[in-house]
Amino acid sequence: MSVQDYLDKHLLARKIEEAVNAAVRAKTTDPVLFIANHMRKSVKSVITKVKARQILDSRGIPTVEVELTTNKDTFRASAPSGPSSGLFEAIELRDGDQGVYLGNGVTKAVRIINEKISEALIGLDPTLQSQIDEAMIDLDKTEKKGELGANAMLAVSMAVCKAGAAEKEVPLYKHIADISGGNNTIIPVPSFTVLSGGKHAGNNLAFQEIMVLPVGAKTFEEAMQMGSETYHHLKAVITEKYGVHGCNVGEDGGLAPNTSSVKEALDLVMEAIGKTGHNEKIKIAISVAATEFCIGTKYDLDFKTPDKSGQNFKSAEDMIELYQQLCSEYPIVSIEDPFDKEDWEHTKFFSGLQKCQVVGDSLLMSNPKLIEKAIQESTCNALLLKINQIGTVTEAIEAVKIAKKAHWGVMVSHRIGETEDTFIADLSVGLAMGQIKAGAPCRGERLCKYNQLLRIEEELGEQGNYVGEGWRVS
Repeated sequence: MSVQDYLDKHLLARKIEEAVNAAVRAKTTDPVLFIANHMRKSVKSVITKVKARQILDSRGIPTVEVELTTNKDTFRASAPSGPSSGLFEAIELRDGDQGVYLGNGVTKAVRIINEKISEALIGLDPTLQSQIDEAMIDLDKTEKKGELGANAMLAVSMAVCKAGAAEKEVPLYKHIADISGGNNTIIPVPSFTVLSGGKHAGNNLAFQEIMVLPVGAKTFEEAMQMGSETYHHLKAVITEKYGVHGCNVGEDGGLAPNTSSVKEALDLVMEAIGKTGHNEKIKIAISVAATEFCIGTKYDLDFKTPDKSGQNFKSAEDMIELYQQLCSEYPIVSIEDPFDKEDWEHTKFFSGLQKCQVVGDSLLMSNPKLIEKAIQESTCNALLLKINQIGTVTEAIEAVKIAKKAHWGVMVSHRIGETEDTFIADLSVGLAMGQIKAGAPCRGERLCKYNQLLRIEEELGEQGNYVGEGWRVS
C-alpha cells in the first residue's frame, strides 16, 4: 500500500488538515505539539489492556490493584478491604492458602482480572461506566459477586471511572456527578476519628470510634485545621493523664488510651475540643459497632477486659438509655450501628426518638435491597457507604440515590484495610454526600483522602461549597 493509499484509507489527510487549521486559528507557538495533541483528542478512547497485581493494604494484608490502559493513558485503582460482617455483603475473593499470607492472598482475583475480565472489556469505551459494570455483573452471574470477587470487580470499576474522566477531560468528581445525573457538587464535612476502640484498638473501650465533625467551619481547609488541632490537643491531654503509652493508635489512626468507659473517653475528647477554642463549631459522632460485643441479646461493654471478675452486660433497653444520656451530656450528632446488625427493632425504636443521626453500617451493608427495606420500615436515617461492600461504582451510585431520595444522610467511608487510592474523596464530592469518614488526621492512607478534598476545594474556588451545617441532608 502506498503512502497516499494509506492516507486515503484512514482519512488522515482530512484529519491532518483540520488539525493544521485549528493550530492556525489558535496562533500556537508550537504547531507540532498542538497538532499532535489535537490528533490525539480526535481519537476515541477505548480500553486496550487491564492488568492486575497483588499489593498490600494498610494492615499488611493483600488486596487488588488494577492498571487499566486505554489507547491514550494508563489509570490505576486499588480496592479497600475490611473484615466481612454480613450475609448481604459482596464477597472478596481470597486464595485461602493458610501457608501464604495466612490465607489472605488475592492471586485468584488477580488472575481473574488478567484472564477473564480483561478479555471482556477490551475495546470498550471507558466513559460508559454503567455498561462496563453491568458487563462484569453479567460475567459474574452471582448475587454477591462470588465468581469474580467484589475486590476484583471494584478495582476495575474504579479504574474505568478514572479513565472515563480523563477521556472527557474533566476532574474525577465531575465525571462521577455526570454519570450519576447530578449537578450539585459539594465538599463534605469530614468525620475525623480521634479516639479508637472496639476491635480497631488494643485498649478496653468497647465502642469502635469517637469522631469529631467540624460542622461550624466555613471551608474544608478550616475543617482540616480544626480536626488536626483537636487530634493533637487530645494527644497532649492523653499524655498528661495516661502517659505516652496512652497515645498508641488504632488501625484507623485514632488514639487508643485505656479508658474504662465511653464517658471517660468522651470527656477526653471534650477537653481537647475545648483547648482548640472551637467548642461550638465541633460536634461528636460515635461508631459503636455493637455487633462486635453482642452476645445473644446482651451487649458486653467489658468484652476486651482481661481477667475480668464479671461481664458488664447491658440489654438493648439499657443501651438505649445509655445513648440518650450520652446525647444529652455531649454534643453527639451521629451514632453508627448502635445495636447488633440483626436487631432492626431496637435500631428503629432509637431512631424514632430523633436524638441524633442513626447510621446503618453492618445493618445495611451498602446493599440497595436492605437500604430500601430500612427506608420503608423507618429503621434508621443515614447510610454508611462502603464501596467494597457492593462491588461496582454504578451500584454505589444507585445506593446513594436511594438514600438521598429518602432524605437520609449519607457518609462515605474508608475501610480498615486502606490503600493510597483517593477515589472516595472524589466520590463524596461528585455524589454530593454531606459526610466523609476516612479515619484520623494522621497516617498516609487516611490523610490522602482528606488532602484530595483540599485540592478539590482549591480547584473549585468560589464554586467549592463546603456543606458545613447542612451536613445531615445535602
